[in-house]
Amino acid sequence: MSESSLLNELVSALKCLPSVGARTAQRMAFHLLEHDREKGLKLAEAMRDALENIGQCQQCRTLTEHEVCRICADKGRNPDTLCVVESPTDVMAVEQSTAYRGYYFVLMGKLSPLDGVGPEELGLDLLEIQLENENLKELILATNPTVEGEVTAHYISELAKKYNVKTTRIAHGVPVGGELDYVDSSTLSHAFDGRRNY
Repeated sequence: MSESSLLNELVSALKCLPSVGARTAQRMAFHLLEHDREKGLKLAEAMRDALENIGQCQQCRTLTEHEVCRICADKGRNPDTLCVVESPTDVMAVEQSTAYRGYYFVLMGKLSPLDGVGPEELGLDLLEIQLENENLKELILATNPTVEGEVTAHYISELAKKYNVKTTRIAHGVPVGGELDYVDSSTLSHAFDGRRNY
């Protein structure tokens, strides 16, 4: 593309989004410029406002525009349980899909020494303060079933043992509506390990 440098800058900026390559970014840029400049300006304004005003909750580390997010501010939730997740999108998924009514701790990643992500980067010192000072009865580990997610869950469970907090791990297995012959062996193995009474 040898058009204007502003157009090139817009395309390059759009490529920072996940799953957006050069062709998709180019289509987005041309769509905004040709058909929807007003909505493009609203999008730019909303992005600037969000990027300047959204930070992390002081208690759970999820994204919020307030010092404490709406979940942590909700005194009607169960203070005995804390669910540890990798990202704010995981909080949304649990909130939309389950009847869980406890609080959260958002790691904003997972342990990955090769990528320079250790306990400090995940705020595990803050989690340890909560384990020490709050009367938690259960710590639910809801990290993803990847190698890094499992290592992170194991590390946190060892941390919780120091404070005698019961640690549970969410089950992994066959999705509802799934057929066994299409499920990979690792998922099927997890499903058998996590079986329960029927």
